[in-house]
Amino acid sequence: MDVEGLIIYLIIGAIAGWLSGVLMKGKGFGLLGNIVVGIVGAFIGGYVFGMLGISAGGIIGLIVMATIGAMVLLFIVRLIKRA
Repeated sequence: MDVEGLIIYLIIGAIAGWLSGVLMKGKGFGLLGNIVVGIVGAFIGGYVFGMLGISAGGIIGLIVMATIGAMVLLFIVRLIKRA
């Protein structure tokens, strides 16, 4: 992976983390928190979408996939916190 690809992944992670924070909690987690949540969410989203046989194309598709994965991550974290 080159530097440009890494920057794109970080930007997508930040956008996905922020979107998931807004949709699930009402606010974001700060820049670093958004990036971490978005990147982990991208892995989860890629796994879930792969299991369903769905592929995300383009930047918008990747952001949607990462956001859904991040929302799943936040949902699981909330369940664990409540227990």
